[in-house]
Amino acid sequence: MESKFFRFLKIVGVGFKARAESEGRLLYLKLGYSHEVELVVPPAVRAFCFKPNIVCCTGIDKQRVHQFAAAVRSCKPPEVYKGKGIMYIDEVIKKKQGKKSK
Repeated sequence: MESKFFRFLKIVGVGFKARAESEGRLLYLKLGYSHEVELVVPPAVRAFCFKPNIVCCTGIDKQRVHQFAAAVRSCKPPEVYKGKGIMYIDEVIKKKQGKKSK
């Protein structure tokens, strides 16, 4: 399968990891929950992990690749106070200021 479209995701957070199994058909995410999040990769899409915190979704159908990347991101979207979560590589998170102490 020749891959034409890519979407890279970065996982930020202490202990947050990803791993792909079954030739890119299963994606396991450790996101600080009490269990691992298991995602089944749809046909025409493959998922690879270059590092434990970098996930690559690739395939020949742009809509399916981006839809799956959005599904992975929705498991733990980036939060605005610390910047932890799953975000696209080219995404910029504007951080908010926390509570001010007197």
